[in-house]
Amino acid sequence: MQQCLGRTEGLRMAKSSCFRATAPTRAAAFRVSRRSAHVVASAVATKTVKIGTRGSPLALAQAYMTRDLLKANFPELAEEGALEIVIIKTTGDKILNQPLADIGGKGLFTKEIDDALLSGKIDIAVHSMKDVPTYLPEGTILPCNLPREDVRDVFISPVAKDLAGLPAGAVVGSASLRRQAQILAKYPHLKVVRFGVENFRGNVQTRLRKLTEGDCSATLLALAGLKRLDMTQHITAVGPGGLGFRV
Repeated sequence: MQQCLGRTEGLRMAKSSCFRATAPTRAAAFRVSRRSAHVVASAVATKTVKIGTRGSPLALAQAYMTRDLLKANFPELAEEGALEIVIIKTTGDKILNQPLADIGGKGLFTKEIDDALLSGKIDIAVHSMKDVPTYLPEGTILPCNLPREDVRDVFISPVAKDLAGLPAGAVVGSASLRRQAQILAKYPHLKVVRFGVENFRGNVQTRLRKLTEGDCSATLLALAGLKRLDMTQHITAVGPGGLGFRV
């Protein structure tokens, strides 16, 4: 058994099958402040435990997954009104027309949520681990991760079965520097773009819409996100997947 959340009155030791300390790639985890063991335990007895998250469909799916696992493992939290999802808009959600590297890189999808955590507005912060900076904000800890999801990327295209099947000059849309580098290293004849003047950023639904509208011939997305959104029907071929909780 891995102790992931402290308990004074209300929270018990979490089952290792539910909250495992795993490698963070493509995983989801929750972060809490250093005071959270006491705050969350107290919250169970006196008020609603608030789970902070971004408002994208994928972020909400991961927050609801976290909520359901907490309910399943802690009877105190299964009561009506014991848990509340709090949507927080981050800098990365507000600025969609620029590459992340141009507006600060890491932390753009976590800062406002962590600020709310540290100020006591929320009790738990749920993050995709790919968005979490290497160094955590002072006063927070990363006590556990959800079970790791499939770490592979997937290829999605209406015109080809895989990257090798795309003709020279074909446009692959991706805002990820890693994916851009990997594609061009093996297929230098392809063109990887952020859709001209518009950056190819946005949630999964937005990217699939841009693909359907013909802004590109193909794109790569995380299999983990598509599975959590129950959207694997869009996959052409399988080619990361961790969530984090901050308290």
